[in-house]
Amino acid sequence: MTFQLALAILFLALASGTLCYGFWQHHRSRMLIRRLNSYHIATNSAVQKRRMDIYEVRNRAKILEDTVSGGARAVEKVHRVISNTTFSLVDHFSKDDEFRQGAQKARKTHDEASKQVYRAVRTTNKAIHILADTLFITKAEKRALLRKAPPTEAPKNDH
Repeated sequence: MTFQLALAILFLALASGTLCYGFWQHHRSRMLIRRLNSYHIATNSAVQKRRMDIYEVRNRAKILEDTVSGGARAVEKVHRVISNTTFSLVDHFSKDDEFRQGAQKARKTHDEASKQVYRAVRTTNKAIHILADTLFITKAEKRALLRKAPPTEAPKNDH
């Protein structure tokens, strides 16, 4: 075997070893990049989940307020129809003027009292919503914002 052939085989072995080391480093770097990307995705998912939790709390509170308000409006309308029908029948079929005037006074008193009651229901509903927003929703938002990301393993720097 000649010196040149031995030198060529040595350089060929050195080049193939360097090439294998380069492929191994490339593979290792790709694994670390995948791990880093998965950690990034998990962190973003946790942030998005906290945002969605906040929106869910706000939406539930709004739905509750709208439900109570709509229910009170519906009950008020039905109550008004029943009372108008009743007082109209009393007014229509009453033969005594004194009784009719008393019924009209009662109707006026009833209408004012019912307006005040339903106004109080709506005002109380809004006040409760504001109180709930201050006490519960704001606290839930703070908890959601301060909550740490889920326990995912941070990428390790392997050398």
